[in-house]
Amino acid sequence: MDLSFLRALYDRPGPFASVYLDMRRTEVPRGVEVRRHVRSKELADQGAPAETIEAVERVVADQKEQREYGCLAVFACGGEVAYSAVLDGPPRAELARYAPLPHVVPLLEQRGEPVSRLVAVVNRLGGHLNCVAVDGTRWEAEVPPAADFPVHKPKGGDMLSQPRIQRAAEDRWRANAKKVARVIEQAVGACGFEIVVVAGDVWTRGAVLEELPEPVLARTVESRSGGPSLNEDVAGVVDRARTERMTAAVDRFNEQLGKGRRAVDGLDAVTRALRNGQVASLLIEERSPPGGPESPGPYGTGSRDSEDRGPVVSGQVGSATVWTGPGCTDVGTSPDELRELGVTDLAEDRADAALIRALAGTDGELLLITLDGWHADHGVGALLRYADAPVEPVAAGL
Repeated sequence: MDLSFLRALYDRPGPFASVYLDMRRTEVPRGVEVRRHVRSKELADQGAPAETIEAVERVVADQKEQREYGCLAVFACGGEVAYSAVLDGPPRAELARYAPLPHVVPLLEQRGEPVSRLVAVVNRLGGHLNCVAVDGTRWEAEVPPAADFPVHKPKGGDMLSQPRIQRAAEDRWRANAKKVARVIEQAVGACGFEIVVVAGDVWTRGAVLEELPEPVLARTVESRSGGPSLNEDVAGVVDRARTERMTAAVDRFNEQLGKGRRAVDGLDAVTRALRNGQVASLLIEERSPPGGPESPGPYGTGSRDSEDRGPVVSGQVGSATVWTGPGCTDVGTSPDELRELGVTDLAEDRADAALIRALAGTDGELLLITLDGWHADHGVGALLRYADAPVEPVAAGL
């Protein structure tokens, strides 16, 4: 997971108010207002200043006016909102926290590992494209027909003209399918979509697949479904891609850790590697939310309907704390460790919040691991950009 979208958040000194609020309208009168009031009181009880709480409340009011529906995540400090986003589905657990660092783990868990994809629903007149970029940005596009008359075969009339009109209709179907395939190919080339799903009219699906070049076809899946079933198909393809990505990272991690080379685990080793800018990929254990996986939404977007999901803790590291300083890579398991490096203004905070800040500041990749059977000390490990140089033994008598 690319964390570059969080860098501006970490440019601020903190402390931060982190709020996750359910924006859904329910049968409870003024439900959003009641929940907002509860979260605001929790912030006040933790010592958040009034101007920071008011900044959060302004965002809630704005999103409520826009009738946003889902999980609102807000991070504020110094009386200003540093980052906010509306996520699909309700929050796994509503919370309000005031602490030295922003509590971004629930945001990242609910946002999920982005898998860029293009879903094409095709027919004999063209197609509709639904796209998700690697940063989670979404957009839609229509592919108009290359030719729109005639597109239907005649059912009766002049027997002599029927074959000619039928051939003309089939030629136009093929022209339209070729245009859709060309647009898909161009979109994949421009945006690098990892997955392409082709659904819709059965004849057109086959014609589009025949026109796609091999490099695009290799990442293309055909779906025979429509409506909600198509959402489920896309969600399944995306989940498989995420699992394959996780499995490959865990396999590399286990291999390198076994060799004692470019992998480490445990808080001590991982914090040291982050301070040195060595971490290419940070692996954190993520526990699945109670009640099972999320329900698929439009074209594979998540939507959780259960009210009682409970908090999701990122493995053992979610309950551990570390010490931090003002800089992104000022992180250690003891205050003395940082003082020896000349770091001042120390604060103790959640380990996962501190590790993610350090990772974002050094352009590392985050992987939230949900695979059964993966084990690492404290539920955290790292794949390194480079290994520490081995220490040469000192010859006796020198």
